[in-house]
Amino acid sequence: MIASEPITVPGEAVLRSARTSAKVGLVCSGLAVLFLTFDTVLKVLRLGPAVEATISLGYPANSVQWIGLVELVCLALYVVPRTSVLGGLMLTGYLGGAVATHVRISSPLFTHILFPVYVALLLWGGLYLREKRLQDLVPLRS
Repeated sequence: MIASEPITVPGEAVLRSARTSAKVGLVCSGLAVLFLTFDTVLKVLRLGPAVEATISLGYPANSVQWIGLVELVCLALYVVPRTSVLGGLMLTGYLGGAVATHVRISSPLFTHILFPVYVALLLWGGLYLREKRLQDLVPLRS
């Protein structure tokens, strides 16, 4: 084989790889969606832990439900395939606000400040692996 020759991969291997990527993407997205759904339900229903956490972050108690509704809209956009990229963008902004809030009150770095970043990595990693249009837009090369 000459170094300048392109490497060819059989069509079946490419298809299998695409299916595996889509499955891994669904798992990553699913984990993030499960966590965000749990968080949204706590906030929208104004359950005790959500209200206490919001107050401890410096926000008024009456803002919990509104924050939860914003999160719910972002999450709904993310889980609908047609609007998933828009939902990912909106959730990135939402999670960026969570990072800023934790920085403002000097929370621990790896457990609190960066936790929304971990969630965003799951959201975008999952979306990238299962969304061909996103892969075409942002091609990662080895």
